[in-house]
Amino acid sequence: MNFIETGFLISNDKSKLDLVMICDFLGTAYWSNQRSRETILNSIEHSLCFGLYHQDQQIGLARVVTDYATFAYLCDVFVLETYRGQGLGKWLMETVIGHPDLPAIRRFMLATRDAHGLYTQYGFQSLSAPERWMERFNKDA
Repeated sequence: MNFIETGFLISNDKSKLDLVMICDFLGTAYWSNQRSRETILNSIEHSLCFGLYHQDQQIGLARVVTDYATFAYLCDVFVLETYRGQGLGKWLMETVIGHPDLPAIRRFMLATRDAHGLYTQYGFQSLSAPERWMERFNKDA
């Protein structure tokens, strides 16, 4: 399916982002419901963002935190519920993975509770050496 011909668009133009919709959605999502609006806006400002639109209305997002050379972290991926089941999430992932500024990323990370099936289709897998990875987690941030 050619989504562009059916009124769908993916854009990296941050001026198109519907910040109210994004903050409302992320304010209720299991992975982000503790973030303040200020934190959400700051994270968008400092990330490569992929807005998913249907006829000029934003219906999804994917955000990549990256140095554009060696590391990227994929986060805040969503498609509004009424638009799910149409392949839009897959199209969004294909667009992220195929972005011309991200071709040589050695380590592309993400965290998910329930979308492993989607992400494995794009080469994501469990950590190859989990004993090497550490995190500094601030539960109050």
